Order: sequence, then structure tokens, then C-alpha cells
Amino acid sequence: MKVLLGIGGSDDSIRALEKTVERTANVGDDLTVAIVDNPAGERSREDIETRVTELLDERGVDAPVRLLDGDPGSSLVDLAENEGFDQLVLGGGETSPMGKIQIGNIAEFVLLNSHVTVTLVR
Repeated sequence: MKVLLGIGGSDDSIRALEKTVERTANVGDDLTVAIVDNPAGERSREDIETRVTELLDERGVDAPVRLLDGDPGSSLVDLAENEGFDQLVLGGGETSPMGKIQIGNIAEFVLLNSHVTVTLVR
């Protein structure tokens, strides 16, 4: 499966990175990692890229890492649709005290606008 992982520096993104790379190592997906600017993210793009490279090397996964500019949600949707990805994976979503999922702006945009299957890793 051709998988695009979008990450932007939040803890949710790092969890999605770890789980997606693990799955890729186990089943052999064709993974591309796309790093976006996330104003709510706690890490710089350089820190994220370093973590991505380290994890890919640790797990023996060969995957391109792309830095996307512009609006994060639009950039991810455009890349996924224009390059024929089967799945777009994002981190995000916390459970509120009432038990409902709360998602960030980027994840909401992607979920509402992508014609590619979206997987939200929590």
C-alpha cells in the first residue's frame, strides 16, 4: 500500500510516526513521510526531520522525507491525491472528559477534504 504520513511536531504526530514506521517495517508498505508546519507543534521542522530519520534507520525502513510548504492541510491533501497515495495517516485526536474525540485544525481539514482514505492515529 502506498502510504503518506503527515507530521507536524505534536506528540500525536510522533506517535503516528512510530506506529506507521512499525507497520511499514512489518508489512512492507511504500511509505513517504511529509513534514508540515504546524503552529501548534512543539518541535521545529529540523527536530522532526532528525527524529524521522533516526526512527527510519532504527527500523530499517527506506522512505523519502518531504518538507511541505504552505497550508498544512491543503498541502497534505494535494500531495496524497496528486501522487496516487492509497492512504493518508495523521496523528491527532484526544478524548474529551465527555468521551468525545477532539481533533486539531489540520486533521479536521484533511478528514473533510481528502478523497484518499485517512487514518487518524490516537
